[in-house]
Amino acid sequence: MSIKAFFAKKFAKKIYDKTQKWARNPVETQERVFKNLIQQAKDTQFGKDHNFSGILSYSDFAKNVPIRDYEGLKTYIEKVKKGEENVLWKGKPIYFAKTSGTTSGAKYIPLTKESMPFHIQAARNAILHYIHETGNASFVSGKMIFLQGSPVLEEKNGIKLGRLSGIVAHFVPKYLQKNRMPSWETNCIEDWETKVDAIVEETFDKNMTVISGIPSWVQMYFEKLKQKGEKPVGEIFRNFSLFIYGGVNYEPYRAKFENLIGRKVDSIELFPASEGFFAYQDSQKEKGMLLLLDAGIFYEFVKADEFFAENPKRYTIGEVEMGINYVLIISTNAGLWGYNIGDTVQFTSLKPYRVVVSGRIKHYISAFGEHVIGKEVEEALREAMQNTAVRVNEFTVAPQITPKDGLPYHEWFIEFENEPEDIATFSLRIDDAMRKQNVYYDDLITGNVLQKLVVTKVSKNGFQEYMKSIGKLGGQNKIPRLSNDRTIADKLK
Repeated sequence: MSIKAFFAKKFAKKIYDKTQKWARNPVETQERVFKNLIQQAKDTQFGKDHNFSGILSYSDFAKNVPIRDYEGLKTYIEKVKKGEENVLWKGKPIYFAKTSGTTSGAKYIPLTKESMPFHIQAARNAILHYIHETGNASFVSGKMIFLQGSPVLEEKNGIKLGRLSGIVAHFVPKYLQKNRMPSWETNCIEDWETKVDAIVEETFDKNMTVISGIPSWVQMYFEKLKQKGEKPVGEIFRNFSLFIYGGVNYEPYRAKFENLIGRKVDSIELFPASEGFFAYQDSQKEKGMLLLLDAGIFYEFVKADEFFAENPKRYTIGEVEMGINYVLIISTNAGLWGYNIGDTVQFTSLKPYRVVVSGRIKHYISAFGEHVIGKEVEEALREAMQNTAVRVNEFTVAPQITPKDGLPYHEWFIEFENEPEDIATFSLRIDDAMRKQNVYYDDLITGNVLQKLVVTKVSKNGFQEYMKSIGKLGGQNKIPRLSNDRTIADKLK
């Protein structure tokens, strides 16, 4: 065992013990975070506008602070962008994480000196929990890569701004800097395809042990490696043993990845966002990710099927239940208050609190009242692929409301790596799995409101070409699993 691996194990035990202290006291931990947030922000413009000095309990907060999305906070954020201090949080943010919006255009999410450390610690702690549970620390001596956005930052009124992954690149701990790849120069390449080609050349003969990034973009990296080396990635990188990912569910990609790698490797799932680092997989044996209750974020939850009601009930951590689809609402030490990040989660465990990301509140299909969510289509595809040689590169689903013939249907756009022998039979397998997952969808099929779903094959690299056409190739950009309209579908066709 190397010295580095020895100390990694010692540190992993320390962090594990520290995590257990707050994980075993979830309600008290969240109450402490809540009180600290209110106290710290009571003299800000937002705090004064919402009477933070008079907030003595969570019920006071829920009365004073409505649920908002980015548009709802935009007037405050515009003031921060102009250089005003003490608006949403004390002082000024140290960064803006710039993200792609839809209705809002570009979004500017504040990162403060209080919030930034948690982004770094959470990613580190995920790896340390893996080391503690498995005893495997040999990978810490090898090279590690995170496929991320450019670290080149702009500046606006004294506040630096860029993609979150690019900002995080400035905070790589010193003890990892010699292990980290790609080089700074390569990481600064803006064009994604050029960047991946450069990363392949730079890493091809290195001892890569940890690789991380959004699965769809890591897949591109792996394909180029395999093409260059004319052998599986696992033979090119013989000590590659850990894949770290976030942003999308890995399961639809797993079979393709194992084929590209040539063997199985362990994986760790993360739940990061510009608005905060919410959860990470703390165990290889348990389903879901540990919700980070001691990371400067106070959580609220609204049942997804009640979210669009006039005054939906808001739940705190001690009130949530297993198996219910909740919209995640956050208040943070970066100055986001009652903020709807757009993600939905389901709890897989309440001791400790673990979650899976079930989808996006805006990414669903309910053209006929079926309320289909991302988790359901991903699970249906996984079931359909089980015990087959079918492998999928990418997919998305949209309703076809006005077909030329017959009843409406759900259209599944799938880019196959290995096609099924019979598309019609494969389509039925997905449809049967969907009907088991979603009773509303089953009722619509049974009642002859919808016909069974239709699979439309997408040509090789079709999704990459689509993302390129809208300027979102690579980085942290992701294909929505579901759309309630045909915007993506029509472009893919």
